[in-house]
Amino acid sequence: MTATMGARTKGAIEVQVKDLPRHAALVLEDGTRFEGTSFGHPESIAGEVVFNTGMVGYPESLTDPSYCGQILTCTYPLIGNYGVPAPHDEGGMDRYMESWKIHARAIVVSDYSTRHSHWNAGRSLADWLKSERIPGITGVDTRTLTKQLREKGSMLGKIVVEGRDVPLYDPNTENLAPRVSIEKPILYAPKGRPVARVAVIDCGCKHNIVRSLVNRGLEVLRVPWDHDLGGEKVAGVMISNGPGDPVQYGATISTVRALVEKGMPIFGVCLGNQMLALAIGAKTYKLKYGHRGQNQPAIEVGTDRAYMTSQNHGFAVDEKTLPAGWSAWFINLNDGTNEGIRHESGRFRSVQFHPEACPGPVDTAYLFDQFAGSL
Repeated sequence: MTATMGARTKGAIEVQVKDLPRHAALVLEDGTRFEGTSFGHPESIAGEVVFNTGMVGYPESLTDPSYCGQILTCTYPLIGNYGVPAPHDEGGMDRYMESWKIHARAIVVSDYSTRHSHWNAGRSLADWLKSERIPGITGVDTRTLTKQLREKGSMLGKIVVEGRDVPLYDPNTENLAPRVSIEKPILYAPKGRPVARVAVIDCGCKHNIVRSLVNRGLEVLRVPWDHDLGGEKVAGVMISNGPGDPVQYGATISTVRALVEKGMPIFGVCLGNQMLALAIGAKTYKLKYGHRGQNQPAIEVGTDRAYMTSQNHGFAVDEKTLPAGWSAWFINLNDGTNEGIRHESGRFRSVQFHPEACPGPVDTAYLFDQFAGSL
């Protein structure tokens, strides 16, 4: 009897010790520390620390390939309150996510909600992070952190769990495309007879970009970032979003340059805007802290029309370096940076924001209609 009681007591103690909160700290490259508690996978990790101003959408943001290599800070204080949807396959894409895995290296929040409630919640954010071995830290003063990142710019940093230190890591020094792109072409068919077939160069493509094209009756050939499109019969090409420094995508830039010379209709989104610019000889540069949020205002050049847009990028096009025949298409109303370029022929266009906006406003979804109509 004593032995049984002892075993039960020992087991209870083990459970209690296992469930004790683990100390974690976010350490920036300048030495600034933010103390907190680990609520995801209890592993130390490093990356580029960035912030997103959206109030909702953490499942979509975490699965956005453009966050590859980055530690995502949520400025909205309460995170996790509506849980995470269960995986739901819909034509080879997850209905509720932007890819099939978490791409952010870690997440930083002010107040993680240990209880969640939502009609389509399949599990908690913490359980999801642990299942994909992604660290999370809560208890951080994200207001102070965001102010520091705005004043000093995006910085390298690391989440250190229980004192287990790791070296800093800069994702912008490498080509991240192989981590986020598909390995072989995938064909997506619309309902009914296709209007046309288009290719999507996958540099880290979000599901909703493909879905937006398919919903407009287009047959979509999604190809790897370094795929040779010379032998493909398509009516147009779309260049997707993706992570990191655009100059690292040498193979993609060469492909796009050949497409422009061929006169192929092109539409680029986010990184695709930078790919198109580099392909025609323009330059890009790193923004101080980037644009990551759901309500970024952009105005269409030559009109008085302003749109609310969803954005996620750390680099921008230097429109002063655009060659003859090219001009700015959209401008960010907050800081005057470029939000899109176009050629006078009308065959080549790209935007820095996300017209598919998942999450976020769909003010500019009509751009997919324009692309489909130009084929």
